[in-house]
Amino acid sequence: MDVKYSADPVRFVRMSTQEIRQTFLIDTIFHPGKIDLVYCDIDRAIVGSAVPVGSTLPLSATEQLRAEYFTERRELGVLNVGEKGVVTVDGKKYFLGHKDGMYIGRGSREILFSSEDQKNPAAFYLLSYPAHATLPTAAAHRADAEAVRLGTPEGSNKRTIYKLIHPDGIRSCQLVMGYTELEPGSVWNTMPPHTHDRRMEIYFYFDMVKDTRIFHLMGRPDETRHVVVSNRQAVFSPSWSIHSGAGTGAYTFCWGMGGENQAFNDMDGLSMDDLT
Repeated sequence: MDVKYSADPVRFVRMSTQEIRQTFLIDTIFHPGKIDLVYCDIDRAIVGSAVPVGSTLPLSATEQLRAEYFTERRELGVLNVGEKGVVTVDGKKYFLGHKDGMYIGRGSREILFSSEDQKNPAAFYLLSYPAHATLPTAAAHRADAEAVRLGTPEGSNKRTIYKLIHPDGIRSCQLVMGYTELEPGSVWNTMPPHTHDRRMEIYFYFDMVKDTRIFHLMGRPDETRHVVVSNRQAVFSPSWSIHSGAGTGAYTFCWGMGGENQAFNDMDGLSMDDLT
């Protein structure tokens, strides 16, 4: 498991483009036939992927966790961004299609990932935080998710937010997770932006064609920088940083948070005048 250490806002403004990418961008996941994991010291989040091809992939605890099994002291959110797949948790099978997800609670000893069709594999995005309570494992299908429609064509931000793991839906200890799907012709996400000092957030961008790029904005509102993001890449966002972006084509992004609380609307809103 790779480990990334974050930078504070003072160091951030002095970093080069390459240093920012090395610190905050996750571009080392989604390899066929593998489970990839990246550990971040911010709230001890783990981002990862499982792309089962040819055989079932078991999720095991890495040396850094000092645990008998992965979710001994953790919870896990899963989102399938590939074709049909199966997640087996302690012998129970969960069938997930494209944009279906699930929550796996603390204490789940055996977690297995497989694809229904080896020629068209599933691609599971993984997001994990430490957990201090045990909640039931449950599927989070797209059809059952709370859907919130926002934005306008004039603002180039018409979108639908799908909430998968949240206090009014599938419960967790601290993980909040869902995804936002932009409509054709809309490019902006999370603009005007916000911060939330009580939680960090991770944006994972997917469903992009080869040449599409996201210009992901981060930093304090008066010291913004951007990271160019490709398909199936993620960006860590510290609590002091905005997290916003615009794409050159269609995209969807998964948002996931962990920290002090689970209130979706607990945001410190900013105006366009706050940005420089």
